[in-house]
Amino acid sequence: MKIRIDSERCQGHGRCYDLAPDLFGEDDEGYGTVLGSGEVAAGQEAEARLAVANCPERAVEAENGAAL
Repeated sequence: MKIRIDSERCQGHGRCYDLAPDLFGEDDEGYGTVLGSGEVAAGQEAEARLAVANCPERAVEAENGAAL
């Protein structure tokens, strides 16, 4: 699974980095950023799905061939 943030949709609510701090961080303006390459390690899939499900703007996306 790979995660990304659509920067055009992100409004800086911070839910992604609050819910999944190992996968997401914030930039200097409080907008979410993906940490590292965006590849989700084994055992972190639930965190990634939680961030996807809780983004009010649906800016957090996961790519794995299946809809989340």
